[in-house]
Amino acid sequence: MSTPAAALPVTWSPRRNRYVLLPLCAVLVIVFTVLAVILPANWHTNDRAMMVVSGLLFAGVGLMLARPRVSADENGVTVVNFVRSRRLAWPEIVRVNLRAGDPWVILDLADGTSLAAVGIQPAAGREQAITAARTLRDLVDERGTARR
Repeated sequence: MSTPAAALPVTWSPRRNRYVLLPLCAVLVIVFTVLAVILPANWHTNDRAMMVVSGLLFAGVGLMLARPRVSADENGVTVVNFVRSRRLAWPEIVRVNLRAGDPWVILDLADGTSLAAVGIQPAAGREQAITAARTLRDLVDERGTARR
């Protein structure tokens, strides 16, 4: 059963992750900064600075975890994962996979490789992920074959 094609552009991302991680990152920076200020007098300036840097590093990891998304527009798909992002033209995507137990959508590419699309993941809501995967699959079927 095919779902109606989505109006482009469309972006999928695990919003709950962002709602939790972004405020948490701010709290981490604040807590580590306050700790650096209220440390006993026998702590050196370097120790205090490293405490703030630690908070910034933890926040950076949190921001990296909040980064994944998948965006589709008229020209193709942009997959933004934890560290890297990749732009794909529609014909480059052969298949969209979301099997039971998969942590996120896997895109099979025309060059024989696969690409994880972490922005669509069942952990953020199974039904949402299935709907997003089906919509992306329908877009790939509609736009990929039309330009091949």
